[in-house]
Amino acid sequence: MADDAEKTEEPTDKKIEDARKEGNVPKSQDTSGVITLFVAILAVLMLFPFMTDHMLQLFKYYFSLVGTPLDKLFMIDIAIVTFREALLMVMPLAIAVAVAGVIAALAQFGFLFTTKAIMPDFKKIDPIKGTKNLFSVKKMIEGVKITFKAFTTLGVGFIFFFYFIEELPTVALFGLMDQLDWLKDKMIIIALVMLLIIFVFALIDIVIVRKQYFDGLKMSKQEIKDEMKNMEGDPLIKSKIKQKQMEISRQRMMSEVPNADVIITNPTHYAVAIKYDEAKSRAPIVVAKGMDNMAQQIKKIGRENEVHIIQNPPLARSLYAEVEIDRPIPEALFGAVAEVLAYVYKMNKK
Repeated sequence: MADDAEKTEEPTDKKIEDARKEGNVPKSQDTSGVITLFVAILAVLMLFPFMTDHMLQLFKYYFSLVGTPLDKLFMIDIAIVTFREALLMVMPLAIAVAVAGVIAALAQFGFLFTTKAIMPDFKKIDPIKGTKNLFSVKKMIEGVKITFKAFTTLGVGFIFFFYFIEELPTVALFGLMDQLDWLKDKMIIIALVMLLIIFVFALIDIVIVRKQYFDGLKMSKQEIKDEMKNMEGDPLIKSKIKQKQMEISRQRMMSEVPNADVIITNPTHYAVAIKYDEAKSRAPIVVAKGMDNMAQQIKKIGRENEVHIIQNPPLARSLYAEVEIDRPIPEALFGAVAEVLAYVYKMNKK
């Protein structure tokens, strides 16, 4: 019992799929952050000339307004132009970051659409539980992790920053454009170094997150058994259903025995009832067959309804083994069955 209660088994595909439907997926915030940050930096570098151009246009517009008297319509016009230019500068970057967030999610757990994750859960706003979660060991560990990652990343960034400061006396002798180029290059280096540190942390985090996720979904042996029962049905119920189906099939089969032309037996173990209707089939049909007790019942019903019973052990065994109920006899047995039917028809004067 203790072993069954322990969650030692890997989660089944159904367990993982059910968790996905609930919105429970292995998502590393660090991984999403580093992908988004990388795309944001790349987008800023690529869009920098575009953003600079619109910023200069905006400053030119402001300078062109010097000396113009202010009124309500004029202020509205300034607000519209400012908003438009700011939107043009920010929108491409925002779109790039949004696409990066989607890509980061798809890379971690694939496409997922569920509304359960956004459904209101009033338990989450319980102040007592909220206080417990706020001061839980898990939150403390998360806080320590975040602090360590932040200090490590910023520390490495400051090391490079102070190293570049030593170059300032030399850079001061450069022209303005050269100084700006130097500043841009050093900022890119610092950003890439810090991004590399964050990337390393993200790799570690995604491994930990996925391990914790699958450990959290582990199942006990009893849970796996219960899941199999639910998926395939209770064996006891399935057995009862199958038994009921067999009874119905047996009753239907027995109801066809009185309409048979002949029952071929071996004579004790097998009984096969045959009917031939030229209008419906080109070959005789096996309407019922049985072995031992079932064979005795078929013969009993046949005698009660004056159906001819013919003993032919080889033919009875062949028909029982080779032909299913409601199926025509195979061509190989045509001759033997024809002889039996000819004898029966002669007895019935057909």
